[in-house]
Amino acid sequence: MALDPLRAFLRRHRRIALDTSVFIYQLEANARYLAFTDHIFTWIERHGGRAATSTITMTELLVQPYRVGNEQQADEFYVLLSTYPNIEWMAANLEIADRAAKLRALHRLRTPDALQAATAIHAGATGFVTNDPVFERVKDFETLLLDKLL
Repeated sequence: MALDPLRAFLRRHRRIALDTSVFIYQLEANARYLAFTDHIFTWIERHGGRAATSTITMTELLVQPYRVGNEQQADEFYVLLSTYPNIEWMAANLEIADRAAKLRALHRLRTPDALQAATAIHAGATGFVTNDPVFERVKDFETLLLDKLL
């Protein structure tokens, strides 16, 4: 497990964007990725880092608790994440939608991925943390794939 490349990535960026997978790994305490996500969220919380994500992330995170009828867990996720320091939750507006359409056309992204990428760009993020290699097609930010750190 290589934290040094993650630390270097975070040093290069004052503002990053986070894909849904980063939140899932953290919330589920995924043993494979937890050291990375712990470091990312500590950086966001304590080291002056700033992060952004699309409200699509919240939608994706709440599906499973609602699917299994666990409204308490859905509420806990919502409260924890919506109040987490230094994370900006950005809803798609017309500018983001237009940019997402361009990214989708140019890079053949699925709509949720195009909206995530457009949100990152709109937020001024220069780095994007994910585990989905489709984001490497977008050259508007540096993509960090967590699997490449293993």
